[in-house]
Amino acid sequence: MKLAWEVPKWTWRCYTRHLPLVVGLSLIASVQRLVVVNWTGEIPPAVATASEVVVMAARVLLVVLVWRIAVAGRRLRSGRDFARRHWRSLVWQVVFLSAAFAVFEVLAEHVVSALLPPSARQTYLAVLLFVKNPTVIALTFLWWIGVLRQVFTEEVGAAVTSGPPAVPRR
Repeated sequence: MKLAWEVPKWTWRCYTRHLPLVVGLSLIASVQRLVVVNWTGEIPPAVATASEVVVMAARVLLVVLVWRIAVAGRRLRSGRDFARRHWRSLVWQVVFLSAAFAVFEVLAEHVVSALLPPSARQTYLAVLLFVKNPTVIALTFLWWIGVLRQVFTEEVGAAVTSGPPAVPRR
């Protein structure tokens, strides 16, 4: 279980250390969702489509930049051995992310929305998406990158030894 918690801890550290980058790129999607969802009928379809392309580009850029941060000082490795030895940790990642999905997608977006009067649903969804983009959605991207980092990379210079760790010379 300790290994499973390494990914969410890394995710939070990465999020807080690179907050301007993560929130800055995520706010592009936040503003776009707020405008397009709240004023759906007033946005020309071509503008709405173009704004979706801009959001996708911002998200791809976020993933690329965070991946570069995640693998700095690390080298790629085959994930087969990790998956075979630590499959329980990977199952926990699915459990953690499924719980987050249940709370922030199903409950917040669908259940709460259904409880609101129809006149308030569109505004609620627009504001919810504005808030979710730099928080829940960004953290989910970082979490998946953290899983890939854990499975497919190792620190440069990390070597598996069969004996006790070497004692540094004085």
